[in-house]
Amino acid sequence: HVESLQITMAEKFDVQGRGALYEELGTTRDVVQNHLLQVLAILTMEPPVGITTEAIRDERVKVLRALRPAERQPIVRGQYRGYRDEKGVNPQSDVETFVALKLHVDSWRWGGVPIHIRAGKSLPATATEVLAVLREPPQKIFDERAPIATNYVRFRLGPERIEIALGARAKQAGEEMVGRSLELSVCSLEGGMLTPYERLIGDAMRGDQSLFARQDGVEASWRFVDALLATAPPVEPYEPGTWGPEDASRVAPRTGWHDPSRSPQAFCL
Repeated sequence: HVESLQITMAEKFDVQGRGALYEELGTTRDVVQNHLLQVLAILTMEPPVGITTEAIRDERVKVLRALRPAERQPIVRGQYRGYRDEKGVNPQSDVETFVALKLHVDSWRWGGVPIHIRAGKSLPATATEVLAVLREPPQKIFDERAPIATNYVRFRLGPERIEIALGARAKQAGEEMVGRSLELSVCSLEGGMLTPYERLIGDAMRGDQSLFARQDGVEASWRFVDALLATAPPVEPYEPGTWGPEDASRVAPRTGWHDPSRSPQAFCL
């Protein structure tokens, strides 16, 4: 069983001269509405009744419709220092370059499971990673207080590599019943792989819409995001190269935020 889900989309670079464009978007509209809510839908959807495009998209839309109303979701918005100096940016801009939020999918399978989403620019790393923390067993195996988020499944979605990892607590060598954290991972760095946009363009030319959002799904995600931003607090400043404002920690108070830059480096094939 999953205890909690975390999805992080971090970018080490800033807006790179696209200040005027970013003033119209902000991080929530730029990547949460489309990329991260779609990642969430794929992670949490029920098995489709078939492998047809519409069967897959039906299940993704069900997830988006099951999102708890946005006005009841904790959210922290941040803006890196120096953003307002970008060309085309309002000197009093309240546009976020970082967002952290907690949401819930009120379905039978995912009811009660907190889902934490974080995205932003000028962060310590460039990575998109998912961490599914598994529930602790009812009985303790080792004579110790186990660290939080020891047992998990981790997905690295790019851009440098694609990786799936399983974290567990195993016995440390010796007579004492003391555990240590281990991770088993499978990583791929195959040459000649298509970039995401190349893949989508190829799918579009073949008429394969499996990875494309359907209109009712787009409408459901925008309803959620518009309501979220309508009640969102003002932005809080953060220093470039940090993980956003300090208040972002209150969005995931129990497990804390997973740091993709500290994920073990797997041997990639």
